[in-house]
Amino acid sequence: MSKRLIVTADDFGRSVEINRAVEDGHANGILTAASLMVTEGAVEDALERARRLPTLGVGLHVTLVDGIPALPPSEIPDLVDQEGMFTLDLVRLGTRIFLSRAAQRQVSAEMRAQFELFKATGLPLAHVDFHHHYHQHPTVFDLVLDLAVEYGAPGIRIPWEPPLLSYRARGDRLGTRLFNGVFHWRRNRAMAAKARAKCLLVNERAFGVNDSGQMDAAKVNSFLDVLPEGLSEIYCHPATAHWDAPRPMPPHYRIDEEYKALIAPENRRKVAERGIVLTTFAAEAARR
Repeated sequence: MSKRLIVTADDFGRSVEINRAVEDGHANGILTAASLMVTEGAVEDALERARRLPTLGVGLHVTLVDGIPALPPSEIPDLVDQEGMFTLDLVRLGTRIFLSRAAQRQVSAEMRAQFELFKATGLPLAHVDFHHHYHQHPTVFDLVLDLAVEYGAPGIRIPWEPPLLSYRARGDRLGTRLFNGVFHWRRNRAMAAKARAKCLLVNERAFGVNDSGQMDAAKVNSFLDVLPEGLSEIYCHPATAHWDAPRPMPPHYRIDEEYKALIAPENRRKVAERGIVLTTFAAEAARR
């Protein structure tokens, strides 16, 4: 056993500012992976950078909420709003997907279209995860597993943060960390079991769930301090700066600080001092 860590940037391809942070975070920091949004406006710029970073594990950031669909809105009417965009009403959408066979067929078709767009890039598919962790929806997770296997994904993210370890690192918001950890524990354990049954690799824990958009250098450093043996993931939303349009990040997200956390000298030193092995889902799958 050893401390093995995947460090992932979500929303790759959403903006040039994110893409710049991903490239520098990998070339000069601790970032090992990025999750590509295949329908976003800066995807071609992201692909150009990814192709000159052969050790960056690029996965598919499947998007069913708060984003741009791959299929025409007329083909997925139950998933989009009047503007043809994915809805932000996650609960109403989730209920519709759970109850409606038509919505489930649309989800399957949309996800397949996104897998096809990723395949067309020519990049090896390093992993699968979801925007807003929407694969925690049980129906969505069951539907995506077969696609992940079909398209050759080696692993899939399980977005569970162990509450006591999280509190030990941060020393704040014990109630929130306990609630999120306990509430999602059974669901995420079932997800991991289903993924392993399909021979997909899963991470044992993920840090960033309770501090999404706020993973600055100090927070990342504190999680490195408590990292246990086994396979962990730290995920973040780095960018070199906020942008005005299109589709800016929420203003309270400290995206520039998350970028700085990846290249912070103290975090690079901590990785070395603690004997942490930086890795990707693909690299881990290859060694097992």
